[in-house]
Amino acid sequence: MLAEKALVALTALKRLESERDLQTHESTRDQVRRALESAGILFIESDRGRGVMLLHDANDEMAKGPSRQRPHIGV
Repeated sequence: MLAEKALVALTALKRLESERDLQTHESTRDQVRRALESAGILFIESDRGRGVMLLHDANDEMAKGPSRQRPHIGV
């Protein structure tokens, strides 16, 4: 679960995901970002917009076999 990986409370994560623009601490956003990045998600921004890129490392054990998939991180 993402909250566990980011070491944040589930209620804090729900506030962050809310469409009502609820306030969250900057440290919470930073911990969630770092957890997502450690799972291979790269945040990108350019003059054409923002997005994400899914990375996979050739040394990553989960990427070694064709039948293996990255774990779901709860987002």
